[in-house]
Amino acid sequence: MNYVLGIDGGGSKTLCILMDDKYQVLGRGAAGASNYQSIGVEAARQSIYSAIQTAANEALKFTNTIEISAFCLGLAGVGRSRDIEVVRSMVQELQNSQFLPITWDLQPANIIICHDALIALVGGIGHDVGIVVAAGTGSIIFGRNQQGDTKRVGGWGYILGDEGSAYKIAVAGMQAALKSYDGWEISTSLISDFQQHLGLQNIAELIEVIYQRGWGVKEIASLAQIVDLAAASGDTLANNIIDDVVQELVKATSTVINAIFSPNSVCEIVTTGSVWRGESKIHKRFTKAIVNQFPRVKVSFPCDEPAYGAGLLALQSLSTTGLRF
Repeated sequence: MNYVLGIDGGGSKTLCILMDDKYQVLGRGAAGASNYQSIGVEAARQSIYSAIQTAANEALKFTNTIEISAFCLGLAGVGRSRDIEVVRSMVQELQNSQFLPITWDLQPANIIICHDALIALVGGIGHDVGIVVAAGTGSIIFGRNQQGDTKRVGGWGYILGDEGSAYKIAVAGMQAALKSYDGWEISTSLISDFQQHLGLQNIAELIEVIYQRGWGVKEIASLAQIVDLAAASGDTLANNIIDDVVQELVKATSTVINAIFSPNSVCEIVTTGSVWRGESKIHKRFTKAIVNQFPRVKVSFPCDEPAYGAGLLALQSLSTTGLRF
């Protein structure tokens, strides 16, 4: 029996699954963030270690010994060769650990280090050919074709990019509310909605919330739900924001399709992230717009989580057929 580890490491949490070569998940583990670029190498390694340890301890309920034959680590922000080398060193340290309840039998070809968009794609559709449109706190669009060619659009962070993300929706909503308050935009329910949600006496108190409370990207992104609900209730400015988001995500997705797929080919698109689960029918709007441009695309929600996609990639590395990553 071959056992593999699949890890989804992000800016807020790390998820690990331990699975066998029958695709059965035997253990799961969760820990804190593992984006080393934001928290440092040692803190990232500790999160990965903790997630593996929890998954392995759970798996020991089903088997006496666990020897890991393949390992896939999908991490946010891993896109350059330098990043891969840093993470590879972290994996080596994990292998040298005497405190994990597992043993290792890893060959270089069975250690896969990749961007988290790839594992989201594989977990979302069950294989490695298609497009993932991830729109959560941040955003990124990533595609891979039958020949192994890849194309990425976005993923540049909340200052330089993240179009179509919850963060950008929230910021646009607050800007619209303040412009309406100033009198150079039409009236909007966003003013009262933000006031009620944040317990403000006046929308001008947003200044204190955003600039003085030390809110970060995640806290601001959580306010996207205010805009989403206002749009679902028919607010014009909120709906304009959602329409802009749809156009941005459609344009980015079209760029990926045109770069690596034939316009007339069948292409699977999986949509992941909190933005798609809103009440303003953003998923329906996006699907209608992208299918109008590319009639043969198929848009769906993910069939499984990114960590499971990492496990599938790890198992694929053990196969004598199929693509290697």
